[in-house]
Amino acid sequence: MAIRCTLDRMLQERRMSLTELADRVGVTIANLSILKTGKARALRFSTLDALCRELQCQPGDIVIFEPGPGMELEDDEDAYGGA
Repeated sequence: MAIRCTLDRMLQERRMSLTELADRVGVTIANLSILKTGKARALRFSTLDALCRELQCQPGDIVIFEPGPGMELEDDEDAYGGA
């Protein structure tokens, strides 16, 4: 999958433990661990909102798009049917 979670980096930069973040956000440590290790298949906007609030960051600081080998990015005109 080309979507990657950088929660581990954000925690390290904030000098915050996964346990502390779980308590602040109201999400189990197990679920945050799944997100942190890149095994999550979905992320609720309410969870993303709470993570951004507690980590004082933007959604793009937590989830990023990294195309892998063989993945081509379409230019804006092709992707949106623009002229």
